[in-house]
Parts: sequence; structure tokens; C-alpha cells
Amino acid sequence: MIYMILYIPLIFPGSWFLDKVGLRITALVGIVGTCIGAWIKVFSVDPSLFYVGFIGQAIVALAQVCILSLPARLAAVWFGPDQVSSATSVGVFGNQLGVAIGFVLPPILVPNSEDLETVGNDLRLMFYMVAGLTSVLLVLMALFFQDKPPTPPSAAQEAAQRIEGGHAEQVSFFQSLKNLMTNSNFIFLLLSYGINVGVFYAISTLLNPVVLKYYPGHEVDTGRIGLSIVLAGMLGSVVSGIVLDKTHKFKETTLAVYALSMVGMWIFTFTLDTGYIAVVYVTASLLGFFMTGYLPVGFEFGAELTFPEPEGTSSGLLNASAQTFGIVFTLIYSKLFYSYGDIQANIVMAVMLIVGTVITAITKSDLRRQNAQVQGGNAALESGNP
Repeated sequence: MIYMILYIPLIFPGSWFLDKVGLRITALVGIVGTCIGAWIKVFSVDPSLFYVGFIGQAIVALAQVCILSLPARLAAVWFGPDQVSSATSVGVFGNQLGVAIGFVLPPILVPNSEDLETVGNDLRLMFYMVAGLTSVLLVLMALFFQDKPPTPPSAAQEAAQRIEGGHAEQVSFFQSLKNLMTNSNFIFLLLSYGINVGVFYAISTLLNPVVLKYYPGHEVDTGRIGLSIVLAGMLGSVVSGIVLDKTHKFKETTLAVYALSMVGMWIFTFTLDTGYIAVVYVTASLLGFFMTGYLPVGFEFGAELTFPEPEGTSSGLLNASAQTFGIVFTLIYSKLFYSYGDIQANIVMAVMLIVGTVITAITKSDLRRQNAQVQGGNAALESGNP
């Protein structure tokens, strides 16, 4: 919970920091914080030192503010117009890969045991592994992670850098924030994105009791279903990014993925009680494919709607919306599930996805970054320097 609780209030200073200091410094602050928090947790392996582990976890949660907004910004700064969406999807893929590893490795490394000393030794080994990995990443990023390429990869990015470099035209972070919050299309996306990802968070959080209601004794399967959702989502992220780069149909792709997420939710709702747990694997994976596949689509559509505002700010606000809706929907879903049952809880979530689909449908396709790319290309042709 500390991850979600800290992210929401810190997204604004985090976005301001990325906007002011750039990719390299922001990424280094993120990995340094992650590394420090991981090493603190190494020294928390004792029943009386839980607070030390919590401090370490809180530091890592603080560091994620610098990490989660990076994919869309990094993709825009480093990749051309036919690669930027795929690059964003790879960033989302990496995030989901970490979640998938989190499903698989901890139960293997720290199995249940009545012996506290055994559990402590296993925890210590796992914490050392994470701390060692983050230390290696810190060294690699310090040596090789650069702020931006020597020349802009696209006409849109060249225009954005020209605006950032011109002091007379430079927009303050708060003015940029105001521009975003007065952009009606972005507000629609903020709501629809929050609803979609919030529903996904709620389903993922309460997957265990929902599945065990119909399939008691299948605890191992619930973990594997959770893993299947994440793996299908990773595939969905990459496929969505490739489709966007090939077609540049941002509004159409966003609406299609959203509508299919909604359909997947209805299918999941009414197939839980078939008596075949294999069906739950399939329907849950379908849900993960489209709902997680929506993440890079939402980031990229947001970047298009808000250009030339910094991509880190728009994606940060989208993440904050997702965390807020995630907390609210998880509380609502939990209350409905334990008071009325899973059918009623799932129907409410499916109805929310219908609302999100309608909001997506009325969002206008104002592709500002694509327009800047076209204008920049035309200007280059007219000057004889294509």
C-alpha cells in the first residue's frame, strides 16, 4: 500500500523534477533510491525490526516516483515517430516483467516454514539478491545512461526541444500543469484511463478470494492465474505498441482496446462458475491482455493530446489517476464481494468499463504531436533539407 499512498501526492514534484533536470538525473535518483532501500531491507530480517524493512520499502516507493514516468518521456526523446509507441510499450513491458517475477520468485525463495530462523535466512538471501541486482543496475546506469541523443529523433521532438530551449517561450511547470488540466480531451483520457486501470487493480488485488470461492483448495492455481494475467498483459503491451507505430491510429486503437477490455470483463464475470479452472485461466488472461495492453496506448494517446507539454508530466498524471481509482475501486469491489458476492461486484466493475468506453468514444482525436511531425517534415522539404 505504501507504493500507492506515496505516489499520489508525490507525482507533482516528481513530474516537476523530471521536467527540470531531464532523464539522466531523474533515472539516477530513482535507481539510487531503489538501491538504498533494497540494502536497508537486508538489515531488517528480524521479527523486531519490521519497522526497518518498512523504512526500506518506503524509500523504494519514493524512488518509484522517478521511475514510473520515464517510459513515455524516454521514448519521445530517443525514438523516431515510427518507434516511439513500441519503445513506450517496452517500458511498460519491463514494469510488468518485474510484477511477474514478483509473483514467481518470492514463494520459491521464501517457502512457508514453521521455523522462523529458516524463514529469516531465506528472506535475507532474497533481499541480498535484490540489493545486488539494483547495485549492478546503478553502476550500469551511471556509466551508460545518457540524457538525450546528439540530434532529435523526430521533427516533433526537435520542436519540443526548441520550445524548451527558448527562454522567452519556455513554459513553467505550473503553467504546463494548468495547460494539461484545462485540456478537455486530456481530462476525458484521465478519467477513462483511471477507470480501466483502477478496475484492473481491483480485480488483481481480490483475485485470490474470488477464484477460491468457486475452486477451494486451488491456492497454487490462483497464483498462476495472477501470473498468466501479467504475462498476457506483457504481450498485450508490446502488440499495442507495434499497432500504434504501424497505424498511428491513436483514438481508434485506444477505443478498440478499451471496448475489448470491457467485453473481457463481462466474459470473466459469467464464466467463473463453469467448474473448469482452465476457463478462468483463459478469461483472466484475456482480461490481462487488453487491460495491460491499454497502458502504453493510454500513455501515447496522452502524449499526442498534450504535445508539447512534457510526456513525463502527462504520464505521471495518468499514473496518479490510476492509483486513485485503484484504491477507490479496490475498496468498493471488496465491500461488494464480501457483502453481496462476486457477480454483483464484477458487474459494477464491468459497468464502470462501459462508462470508460463511452468517455473514450467522446474524446476527440487531437493528435498534436503527429501534426507537429508533419509540419516539421514539410518545413524540412521546403528548405531543401529533408
